[in-house]
Amino acid sequence: MNDFPFAPLILTVTFLVFAAATAGGALLAALTTRIIRSVCGLSLCCVGLAGLYYFLNSPFLALMEILIYVGAVCVTIIFGIMLAEPDEPVPGGISQSSVMWATGALAAAAVLFWGTARLGISGHWPKPPTTPGDGSVRAIGISLLTTYSLAFEVISVVLLVAIVGALALARLGRHHE
Repeated sequence: MNDFPFAPLILTVTFLVFAAATAGGALLAALTTRIIRSVCGLSLCCVGLAGLYYFLNSPFLALMEILIYVGAVCVTIIFGIMLAEPDEPVPGGISQSSVMWATGALAAAAVLFWGTARLGISGHWPKPPTTPGDGSVRAIGISLLTTYSLAFEVISVVLLVAIVGALALARLGRHHE
């Protein structure tokens, strides 16, 4: 690393690119009105997040982020969109109630961002362990099946419910009565 003088600059630029992809993808997913663009934003956000995980020395977590969220969740959402019936266009323009809801949501997001930023800056954070785990697949597997087994099972149930719900919507359609 000492032989190449631009290594810290390249690492900083790469980190900023991943952070910008994460933030940009999240904004695209949240602010666009077309659902396909939202899924593309979610995919971009997840790829950026995987890059940030890699920078945190968690290559297994980065790979799982891409495989599970980009490879499975986003593809499942796209299949659900393709199988669903199209919505009829809503006549009229923007109503006053939707503007009020958007203003309230923006104010709530600003307060949440302010509180989180304040907590992040002035909060008491414990020091990281002096000897971090090796991050191997074996160590992660042991942690998932011992220490974090309840969370692992709850996530499995939530994903199962989401898949069954997507299948039910795709089979019956949105406007089934």
